[in-house]
Amino acid sequence: MGNIAQRHKYILDELKKDGFVKVQDLSRNLDVSEVTIRKDLRLLESKKLLIRNHGSASALSSLITDRHVDEKEKLYIEEKRRIAEAANNMLEPNDKIIIASGTTLLTFANHIDMQKHLTAITSSVKVSLTLCYHPNIEVVQLGGSMRKNSVSVIGHYAEQILGTLACNKLFIGVDGIDLNYGLTTSNMNEAYINQKMIEVSDKVIVLTDSSKFGQRGFCKICDFNNIHQIITDTNAPAHMVEMIREMGIEVTLV
Repeated sequence: MGNIAQRHKYILDELKKDGFVKVQDLSRNLDVSEVTIRKDLRLLESKKLLIRNHGSASALSSLITDRHVDEKEKLYIEEKRRIAEAANNMLEPNDKIIIASGTTLLTFANHIDMQKHLTAITSSVKVSLTLCYHPNIEVVQLGGSMRKNSVSVIGHYAEQILGTLACNKLFIGVDGIDLNYGLTTSNMNEAYINQKMIEVSDKVIVLTDSSKFGQRGFCKICDFNNIHQIITDTNAPAHMVEMIREMGIEVTLV
């Protein structure tokens, strides 16, 4: 299929079906070189019809929007449960951990082994309320302005408190994982407090369901070299998982 208009229509049709396309697959199916496909993708991106990634492209709809935590709690419930159980196995007695905001992080908080003695620092009011009744867990609720969509705190006061701490592990969620752009969220203030959490943590563990792969949020949290491990479900795109592992990041599929 050598006609450029036909190729572009095919690419956009495939994006509508699957949400992403791989350069290698397009080259084989359209019987043109990968160089030609990359040129096609660059042109389509310049027209704001898709988002290019490393070796692939995502639908423009993958630029996600901010949604309320109550809405997101109803999505991917089983996947979040499996992710939470796997994350719980990483906890050691007397760990000092940070739990960021997000529905997967809230599920994680609900699955923590309450027999373990832990200190949990969190920006999420819902996480604090989940953990505060357990005598073995010391809860440090960060203070600041309330971001209502995530029921969590943001701002200078929370960032200032974080700057005085040193923690073993950070458990963090994301709204998007993009091979070129890194890890993202939909809110600028959320991204900034997440960056502060990363700065004071020895190990950064991302808890996310597979729907966030190939997505891109409005605000960048960090590059891949700032994280150590991703725990996600088995529906994560295999080519993205492989590339992330090649970066030296552990990816746990559950």
